[in-house]
Formats: sequence, structure tokens, C-alpha cells
Amino acid sequence: ITMDKRRNTPLLAPLVRATGLIVSLLLLAGCSTGQLVVRGSQTILDSGVVAMNSETDLELARTAMPANLKLIEGMLLEDPGNIELLLFAAQGFYGYSYGFIETEDTDRAGALYRRCFEYARQTLPLRGFDFDPEISSPDDIRAALASADKKDVPAIFWTASCQGKWIDMNRDKVAGFAGLGNVEVMMQRVLELDESYYHGATHLFFGVFYGGRAPMLGGDFARAEQHFERAAEINDNKLLLVDLMHAEYLDRQQLNRDGFHQRLTGILEAPDDLYPEMALINGISKQKAGLLLEHEDDWF
Repeated sequence: ITMDKRRNTPLLAPLVRATGLIVSLLLLAGCSTGQLVVRGSQTILDSGVVAMNSETDLELARTAMPANLKLIEGMLLEDPGNIELLLFAAQGFYGYSYGFIETEDTDRAGALYRRCFEYARQTLPLRGFDFDPEISSPDDIRAALASADKKDVPAIFWTASCQGKWIDMNRDKVAGFAGLGNVEVMMQRVLELDESYYHGATHLFFGVFYGGRAPMLGGDFARAEQHFERAAEINDNKLLLVDLMHAEYLDRQQLNRDGFHQRLTGILEAPDDLYPEMALINGISKQKAGLLLEHEDDWF
């Protein structure tokens, strides 16, 4: 028996290597050449997002984003079940719509937010969630998300964000507006799992959610204030978008003209290098602050 073991042992290593090679080839055979190229390019997309977020020239960013978005859509044709690409698409269409389209063409912005939502919602079944964010009940969504963990946050957050903005652009459509309760449930789960995800954006959502409505319609100014304060804290008071939304939604709803004016002028006076990693959104916030100030006398 001892002699047989010594004789057979040298044969095991090549056999294991050969088996591993066969398995690897079978796995590669399951991926098209296009899929392999796409998956090998995703680190470049990561770097592209970082570069775009730090862009200080708004016109350059606006010109570059459509080409980048079409590139991502082309990559998705090769690898349609790629969660990371779907999230890149959702995030990109959201940012492009909010930063450059929403203030000049609400119909087009609504269509782009819808596209954003369609990409984001595809990630939910890929993460193992069996619900429809539009037609499922809040209770069913809450139950489905009970098993979610931190790795699921991007899929849940971007689905809720894109759906929320599409609803915001289509407030005259009752069916769409009714889905806001589903958005709230998804955002609440994100808040429980990772409140600081994407620069504390879930706190911004709830600041707007509670601050942009009168109390008789479900608004809660004290809770809105708490969420805006927490978002500012998470970003060390460097993300100008927090003050922009605070002024646009809570200060306007409270008829707080002094707070509205001070927050928006503070945005305009902030140094351009306040938050280099988020220079683009800070630049967009400055642009939007100027537009809001132009309407101050109309609103107060």
C-alpha cells in the first residue's frame, strides 16, 4: 500500500492542474469576448467616475457625459446582467439629468430619470430581491428587504433615487406619485444599513421628503432639519448640495427668507476648492443657487 501511494502521488499534481485548466476553460467559454473586454474595463470606469466628480469645468462635464453614458449603454449590450455597469448607468443618467437638464427641460429630464430607474431596478433581482418597486406594496417591499445587507445598498439606493426623481418630474400622474411610499421604504432600509452611503444622500432624501411638504400633507420640519444637519456632518460641511436642498425645500416651505438667502449666498461665496473630490456637484450647486436667488422676491 505504501509503494502504491508513492507511485500515484506524482500523478495527482498534473491531474489537479489539468482539471483546473478544464474548469477555467469552461468558465471562459461561458463569457463572450465582448463580456471579457467589458469586465476588464470596469476599473477604467471607476477612475472615470472619480475624474468626473472632480471636474471643475461644468461645460466640459456637460459635453463629456453623454458620450460616456452611451459607452456604458454599449457595454451593457455586451454584458446586460452586469450589476456594476447597471449602477454606473443609473448614477450617470441621474447626475446628468439633475446637473444639466432638469432646470431647462423637465419633460426630457423625466424621460432620462425613467431610463435611470429602468437600469437601477434591474439590479434588484440580480441581488436576489423579488419585488417590483412600482407595483409591490410597501409591506411586501419591507419584508423583501429585511434580509438585505450592506452589499445590497447601491442597488436599493439607486433604484429608490431614480424612481423618486421620476415621480418628482411627473407629479401630475397619480399612479406614479402613489409610488412615493415605496421609495420611502427603500430609502429607510438604506438608512438602516449604511447612512453614509454616497455622501449621506439618504439623509438628503429625507430632508427633502419631510421638509418639502406642509405638516398637514405629511411634512415634518423638525425631522427634515435633523436629516439636513446629519448630511452636513457626514460631509464635514463641505458638500454645498446640502445647503442648496435645505434652502430650496425646507426654508421655502417654512417661509424662512433669511435662512434661504444666507444659505444660498454662502454657497456662492464658498471657495472653489472646498471639496476637490466633489468639485462637480459643488459647481452645479453654485449654479443652481444663483438660479434660486433670482426667484427670491417671487417666493417671499
